[in-house]
Amino acid sequence: MSTNKQNSLGKGYVQVYTGNGKGKTTAALGLAFRALGCGLKTYIGQFMKGQTYSELDAVKKVPNFITIEQYGNVDFTYTKDPPKPENLKSAKAGLAKAKKAMLSGRYNIIILDEINTAYFFHLITIDEMMDFVKAKPDGVELVFTGRYAPKELIEAADLVTEMVEIKHYYKTGTISRKGIEN
Repeated sequence: MSTNKQNSLGKGYVQVYTGNGKGKTTAALGLAFRALGCGLKTYIGQFMKGQTYSELDAVKKVPNFITIEQYGNVDFTYTKDPPKPENLKSAKAGLAKAKKAMLSGRYNIIILDEINTAYFFHLITIDEMMDFVKAKPDGVELVFTGRYAPKELIEAADLVTEMVEIKHYYKTGTISRKGIEN
């Protein structure tokens, strides 16, 4: 439960943002920004990310409300079988940090950004994901993002949104733009 009773969510739910379309992380960041407007606090653990993204600069302006930690390295490359030891170590350490944050009572919302992709690359197991869901305190909203959400997680979630790519300008050669894609 959040120690900040004034800014309590009441019942917290489990959300999943998945699919091949753009917007999963953006939707989660939008939720954090909306929560900020109500005085709620958000913890974001970004799996498989070590690059500089604009949201890292944005949260520096609101450090009392949104915390982001990255569990990856810009130099990491990811392979499924078997995953590289450094990637596995980073993901496991990140999951432990995120769970500690969730149980700390400091945060109303916990976002596990790209954890579904970490699952796909065998960095996180379905049992670890489901244990995380079971450990969720009642007053905490829990959000999983990334492609390849496992069926068990989708079944356990209260809200699931699938982003479907209809058309993307990357296919015409547009590169990632600061402030839009990164």
